[in-house]
Amino acid sequence: MGEGCWMQAESRATVRVAGPEAESFLQDLVTNDLSKLGEAALLYAALLTPQGKYLFDFLIRREGEGFLLDVAADRAAALVQRLSMYRLRRKVEIAPAGVTVALFWGGEPPAGALADPRDPALGFRLYGLARPEGAAEGSQADYDALRVARLVPESGAELVPDETYILEAGFERLRGVDFRKGCYVGQEVTARMKHKTELKKGLVRVAVEGEAAPGTPVEAEGKPAGTLHTVAGGEGLAHLRFDRAEGEMQAGSARLRRL
Repeated sequence: MGEGCWMQAESRATVRVAGPEAESFLQDLVTNDLSKLGEAALLYAALLTPQGKYLFDFLIRREGEGFLLDVAADRAAALVQRLSMYRLRRKVEIAPAGVTVALFWGGEPPAGALADPRDPALGFRLYGLARPEGAAEGSQADYDALRVARLVPESGAELVPDETYILEAGFERLRGVDFRKGCYVGQEVTARMKHKTELKKGLVRVAVEGEAAPGTPVEAEGKPAGTLHTVAGGEGLAHLRFDRAEGEMQAGSARLRRL
């Protein structure tokens, strides 16, 4: 192949949801419409609390009558537990899948690669596939730079369980929520934020001059403005109050400016 970067995604794990009622089960729970998997190989979605706050996000792949969920590894066991709580008498099996996840970007994709539905710049996901011949070894720093440049949040960084609202994190832009499907957990709050309120906070890209660790509070003219998260190559992702994000800001000793 000779082009493109490949990286084994050690921070990702897979969960399998299978059985004759798997599709209706997930359709009742997640933020996106599973019927779209007839048009795309992967779908981005989230599972929320009943209060509309983020719990898990994942990429979904159809497997026969079941589905493979690509989720943050440190949240996989909790996802299995949460889905099992909702299962009740449904004919559904939920278990870790053990399928490896790798990322590929910047070149012609190998056979079997599936396009990341959030943003074309993020490239492709490879499930259970070997490293493509000729692909360069990518790094987490390289991939984080892609995420920052395209304003894509990640679980454990910009996406905080029981705290984040997905519309503030850009899920509509990333095609992770469908406002025309039926009900799902947290749907009422999410729809109200979409149709009846104006977002006053959200994820933005910032220029970062100086050093600041992820999680550093951001201030604007001495007033709390939000939190800095991932930083890569002099830019970062921050969750900010929009009314305080227009001028120069501080995160520890670093200076920030909205891009």
